[in-house]
Amino acid sequence: MLSSFCLFSFYFVPFVPPAFLYQEYRDTSKQQEIEQRRQQEGLTYGVSAGLGVTSPPALQLQLRNNSRSLSLWQNLEVVQQSGLLTQLQQREIIIQEAMFELVTSEASYYKSLEVLETHFLKNPVLVNTLSQSDMHFLFSNIEEVMKASERFLMDLENRIEQSLQISEVCDIVHHHAVKHFHVFITYVINQVYQEKNYRRILQGNQLFREAMAQLENHPCVRGLSFTSFLILPFQRITRLKMLVQNILKKAEENSEIEANAIKAHQQLEQIVKECNEGVRKMSRTEELISIEKTLEFKSKSVPVISHSRWLLKKGEVQQMAGPKSTRTMRSKKLHHPVYLFLFNNLLLITKRSSSGEKYQVLDSSTRAMLRTEDLEDQGQMLANVFNLKLLENQEERPVNYMLKTSSMSDKLRWICALTPNRRTRFMSTTSPQVQCIQSYSSQEPDELSIEMADLLNILERTDDGWMMGERLHDGERGWFPCRVVEEIQNQEVRAQNLRECQRIHLAHGGGASSGARLGSRGFPRQY
Repeated sequence: MLSSFCLFSFYFVPFVPPAFLYQEYRDTSKQQEIEQRRQQEGLTYGVSAGLGVTSPPALQLQLRNNSRSLSLWQNLEVVQQSGLLTQLQQREIIIQEAMFELVTSEASYYKSLEVLETHFLKNPVLVNTLSQSDMHFLFSNIEEVMKASERFLMDLENRIEQSLQISEVCDIVHHHAVKHFHVFITYVINQVYQEKNYRRILQGNQLFREAMAQLENHPCVRGLSFTSFLILPFQRITRLKMLVQNILKKAEENSEIEANAIKAHQQLEQIVKECNEGVRKMSRTEELISIEKTLEFKSKSVPVISHSRWLLKKGEVQQMAGPKSTRTMRSKKLHHPVYLFLFNNLLLITKRSSSGEKYQVLDSSTRAMLRTEDLEDQGQMLANVFNLKLLENQEERPVNYMLKTSSMSDKLRWICALTPNRRTRFMSTTSPQVQCIQSYSSQEPDELSIEMADLLNILERTDDGWMMGERLHDGERGWFPCRVVEEIQNQEVRAQNLRECQRIHLAHGGGASSGARLGSRGFPRQY
């Protein structure tokens, strides 16, 4: 257990209120980031107009230094009394704040883990409602994760106690990421089963359900759900990477702080990559097994389960009947439903059974043999219609399908997914860029889960409220509703975001992990 006398322990933290849990810190921090960009965008317009406005470093401090903000290093009484603030340049204070936030957020995270451990994991009433196997399903190796966080926080606190001016933190991050953070990978991969088993236990175990309801109503959890505590480790390792990235953006080039930040960021990115790949591998295998059980092959059977295969998109579309003639359009049976299963290397065209539980495979093709043609501007009867060409189907012959979707956005999403090598577009500071203002969890395989304050380049958009974007910090792509983002209008702010992203990936030498895909494609990039 951490010392109660330590200045930066959550038992006595002047910058984090006693009941300030990580979930609350995280939301507040992301909202601050959004507001900072909004105000910076407005002030940048002032700079363009020749107005005398605050410079970006001072702006960052002012935006955080208000009653709604998280506490700052510069607001600590010992710092203010020391005279340091008069000796340091604004950019030096900015880097102090970036390192300080990493430490304070870790203290808040550890505090939330303590609630998970003492209030849930070690609660005798709850424990007595569960079997040993269900305990493991729910909590996995969370105690190992806690120990890793405790060691990490103690080292951060010891470093900060050495001097009021924080010398460095990323060397500590790198050390712990190499030596101790592997426990995150195990925990995150187990979350695939954790969520399912929690729902199963909640539904089938009345004693557990009643005990959980009481625990979730306790004041110490601040109205937060049990599941919000279970997902903390992956949220933290991802956020920690972003905090190190923030230090790297602000560090002086060729400095020791930059060098240590690069090493820490690379190691954290590798851990996040292994977490993501582990979760995807388990989820994809389960999904393939589930899909294969529902398939009935009319003629030639196609093996679906493969370690190198995963689902990209599935859903029902309407197959138009007959050629594109007026006579056909006036016939009674204009179209009939077909159900598509699109994998990264395979397309199955199926017919759903009347029960809706089985799918008869009518045709198939490798994804490389697919071509699409948008039939826009060809009359109302062909609204939301596109041609799908199979250059070679399962019978080794070409075939064409005219398909109709339920909406324009659905049509564009299918075209994007079905076309393996779509035309590319050059990204520049004039290209649209958005920030997420409301978190969104993906509902379909081709969608992207995004968090508040995420920055994205926009690749496609529809008139009925959908966008396809690529997240700047990790290169992940997918669709999301327009309502959860706002466009960054100012070209200078967009350029700054791209420059910061470029610096991260150039610092990695192009990068080898998923999060460095931007660098591997060059900068600016082709899409």
